[in-house]
Amino acid sequence: MREDVPVTMHKVIAGAVFACALAMTTGSAADDPAWPALRDGARVVLLRHAATSGGAGDPEGFRLEDCATQRNLTEKGRADAKAIGERIRAQKVPVGKVLSSQWCRCRDTAALMALGPVEVAETFNNAYTLGGRRDELSKGARAVIAGWKGPGILMVVTHGANILPLTGFQPAEGEMVIVEPEAIADGKVRVIGRIPAGS
Repeated sequence: MREDVPVTMHKVIAGAVFACALAMTTGSAADDPAWPALRDGARVVLLRHAATSGGAGDPEGFRLEDCATQRNLTEKGRADAKAIGERIRAQKVPVGKVLSSQWCRCRDTAALMALGPVEVAETFNNAYTLGGRRDELSKGARAVIAGWKGPGILMVVTHGANILPLTGFQPAEGEMVIVEPEAIADGKVRVIGRIPAGS
């Protein structure tokens, strides 16, 4: 009987440690202030497209009408995009509209999230490639953001080079930046929070 006591206590302690770790993991996601803000609706999410093969821009001679000539999502990126959509549904975030850059990696991310019909919005087209039009693109993007009144959130799938001048942040691929639909000083929008890919 005495030999069984250490084994039993070992199992109890191990179970307690596992339960605590699980609670901490679940709690950290649930306590993220960005999720309640999204459930309140009328916010805007600026999502950098999911994971690609890396680098910046697109291969020389790429064409918007031909996805095969562009930098596209990897298998991980496709899985990440689906996971983002699943997480948003699990968090019961109401989605009012989904906008996307014309670039295939953005349209594919938006489609794989399966949050509703995807509308192309050229003002969110790649500001890295269209560097000469960056100010024009940012101005149009601010107008779209400021005009969003809901119901639900506005989900925008775009590029890091577009999100940077709007927020001051350079997001990772698959990262969401949640903003209020109102401008603040120097033309930037007020950032409520950020949700990394896989969170």
